[in-house]
Amino acid sequence: DLQICQHRAPTCCTKKMEESYQAAVRRERTQSIQALNFELKYMIVGHITAFQEAFESLLRFAENRTSSLFETAYRPMAKEAAEPVKELFTDISLYILGAETTVESAVLRFFDSLFPLVYSRLINPGITDLSEDYTECLRLTRQDINPFGRYSKNMVTELSKSLWASRMLSQALSLGIEVINTTEHAALTKECSRALVRMQYCPHCQGLTLIRPCAGYCLNVMRGCLASVSELDAQWREYISTLEYLTNEMAASHDLEVALTGIRNSVNEAILHAQLNGPQLSATVDKVCGQPKQQEGNLSPDNIVPVKEATETQTFVMAHASLNNKRREFINYMKRSRTFYASIAERLCDGDLVMRDSSTCWNGEDVV
Repeated sequence: DLQICQHRAPTCCTKKMEESYQAAVRRERTQSIQALNFELKYMIVGHITAFQEAFESLLRFAENRTSSLFETAYRPMAKEAAEPVKELFTDISLYILGAETTVESAVLRFFDSLFPLVYSRLINPGITDLSEDYTECLRLTRQDINPFGRYSKNMVTELSKSLWASRMLSQALSLGIEVINTTEHAALTKECSRALVRMQYCPHCQGLTLIRPCAGYCLNVMRGCLASVSELDAQWREYISTLEYLTNEMAASHDLEVALTGIRNSVNEAILHAQLNGPQLSATVDKVCGQPKQQEGNLSPDNIVPVKEATETQTFVMAHASLNNKRREFINYMKRSRTFYASIAERLCDGDLVMRDSSTCWNGEDVV
C-alpha cells in the first residue's frame, strides 16, 4: 500500500512511515531555509539596530543642542520653548520610523508654537496677558505674516532631503526582514513533499540508510520545490540596488547628521530675523489680533540676549565616520547576496545532503 516509495524489491516501510517521512521533509526544509536565511537576516537586523541606535543618539544630541540655544541666547522663553522643541524632535523620529506625517507639517507646527513665545518674550517683552485666544491668534497669524522669513522654509527643504532617504532606508530594511520571514514559511506543495521523500527517504525503505541523492537529481527536485521562491530573484536584485541608492543618498549631500545638527542654527537665524523685523510684525499683529495688555514700569533689561554659541558640554558620541563605515560594510555584504534567491536550490543541495566523493548515489528509483 505504499504511495511514494514503491519498489520491486521487498521493503521495510509502511504507509504510516511514508506519512512520517512527509512531515520530516517539511520540517527539515523549513529548518534548512532558516539556516540559509540566518546570516542574511542577522545582517539586516543588526543594521536596523545600529541605524536606529545611531539615529536616536544623533537626535538626542541635536535636541540638546537646540534646547541649549534657548537656555543661553533666549533665556526669557527657554522654559516655554522646551515643549515645542521636544515635539519637533518626536515628530522627526516618528517620520523616520514610517509614521503617516511629513517633515513640513512637523517644522511648521514647531514655528507656529514658537511665534507666540518670540512675540511676547523677545519682540514685546512687556506683554502680560497671553490668553489662549491671543496665543491661538498669533499661531494662525504666523502662516500669513511669515515672521521667520525664508528660514522656516529652508529648514523644511534641508530636513526633507536627508530624512526622506533615512525613512526609506528604515522601511526598506523592515521590508527585507518581511520577505525573508515569508520565504521561510512558504508552504511545500503535496508534489514537492512527495518528491523530497522519494529523494531522501525512499532509499531507507530498501535498507540503504547511508546512500545519498545524486547531485543533479537533488537540484532538479529542489528547483521544482522552490520555483516560487526563486521567482523573487529579479525583485531581490532590484531591492539590493535600491538599498545601495538609499545608502549613497544618505552619505552624499543630503547627510542626515549635518541636517539634524543644523536645526539649531536654522532656529537661531529664524528668531533673529523675527527680532529684526519686530516693529513691522507688531503693527501687523495689532491689526489682526488686537493690542494685548502691557506691563507697567521698566522692561526687563535682558529682553534680547546677545547670541552666543553654546559651549557644548556633551560630546558627539556617535562618530560620523563610524556610521558611514557601517553603511559601507552593510551594503557590500548585501551586494554579495544579490543571487540569494536565484541560487537557493544549489545551496540547499550543497553539503551533507548529496553524495560528493563517492561513485554511487540514489537517482530516485535505484542506486546508480
